[in-house]
Amino acid sequence: MWFRRDLRLSDNPALIAAVEEARSSDDPRVVPLFVVDPVLWEPAGPVRQAYLVDSLNSLGASVDRQLVIRHGDPRTVVPEVIAAAGATSVHIAADFGPYGAARDSAVEAALDVPLVRTGSPYAVAPGRVTKDDGTPYRVYTPFWRAWVRHGWRQPAPAPPSDVVWWEAVPCDGRPERPDLGDLVLPPAGEQAALERWKAFRADDLREYDELRNRADLAGTSAMSHHLKWGEIHPRTMLADLAASDEVFGKELAWREFYADVLAQNPTSATQSLDERFDNRMPWTTGEQADEFFRAWADGRTGYPFVDAGMRQLRAEGWMHNRVRMVVASFLIKDLHLPWQRGAAEFMRWLRDGDLASNAHGWQWTAGCGTDASPFYRVFNPVLQGLKFDPDGDYVRRYVPELRHLPGKSVHEPWKAIDGYVDGYPDPIVDHKAERDVALADFSAIKG
Repeated sequence: MWFRRDLRLSDNPALIAAVEEARSSDDPRVVPLFVVDPVLWEPAGPVRQAYLVDSLNSLGASVDRQLVIRHGDPRTVVPEVIAAAGATSVHIAADFGPYGAARDSAVEAALDVPLVRTGSPYAVAPGRVTKDDGTPYRVYTPFWRAWVRHGWRQPAPAPPSDVVWWEAVPCDGRPERPDLGDLVLPPAGEQAALERWKAFRADDLREYDELRNRADLAGTSAMSHHLKWGEIHPRTMLADLAASDEVFGKELAWREFYADVLAQNPTSATQSLDERFDNRMPWTTGEQADEFFRAWADGRTGYPFVDAGMRQLRAEGWMHNRVRMVVASFLIKDLHLPWQRGAAEFMRWLRDGDLASNAHGWQWTAGCGTDASPFYRVFNPVLQGLKFDPDGDYVRRYVPELRHLPGKSVHEPWKAIDGYVDGYPDPIVDHKAERDVALADFSAIKG
């Protein structure tokens, strides 16, 4: 069983298939394998690397410390493990990402035994939901309706408790966990995912629709990193939802929609679906672009709601979803920098960094991707803060230079006599003026 983005035992159809095949043979043992692929490991960034190490530690405990961890190119490593173990097949969940799909095909060609694909990281695998003419959807709402009509299977059972795990070959061990300094990650692993999901359902799901946009409150599920690593399957979560929980179900569908878009358009991980944004938009360049980007990344733009979000990212390896849209809009439409630069920074720091969701979430905000989010929708960073952090608690939590300002005044320190006494920076641009520039730039490329 070659684990990848399914670091769990329950609701894992590929694992069930591996166990069933083993039990039908003369040798009932299953080799649990994880390959630390440098193509994925090296660009992941320290936060995701550290979280993966924690998750592998949890998975290892679940398989009686028999998890075989090998480092290297899967095209070489997997055949080596097969030969050493005398295994008769390799079981995986299908990967629909650009690299993952190509990697699996290459590994399959290098094997002398079958590579068996069972299930995927999604409730409905990419490519299954199409229009009546068989073409893929480019707009979320009709995709969601078709996704619901298509439906999904019930969760798979957990494997038998007496599975014989076999560490058949030498193990390279877990990668060294990066030092994250003061950044503390939440508990990783399947049990942590199930416990978090249970707590959210019990305490917060009923108010999710009302509170999910409030950055100052814990109104979101905080399940994205568990889904990213497959510590829980979305099908497990969907099975627990009632009809009244449609809003949360739609959020799970967004993840599946973006996976489908990426599978159909592999280059959209780094290229705009609307190519005009890459070829014709007059983005900021040179030293000013670098200065703008560094101020944005460090949370020193002079716009409190934006800066709080970027500092939350550095402090926790996570950012509230509403704030993600605001900081993305600011980078693209106030600082006039391409979405790809911001998306790469997110992937460096996010513990839930998912290629499809990240790239297409950024493109949605930029107005160059799926759906009808036009470029002229420009988030006002001050008004967004006043609306979704009405008492200023979110900003004060992450921006200590503004903690002396009471209530909502924290969103407009320029209006306070003592707004800048603790060293908070002045705004680096004028939002109203830059909004006009952005709209003019977009009008120019439409012709």
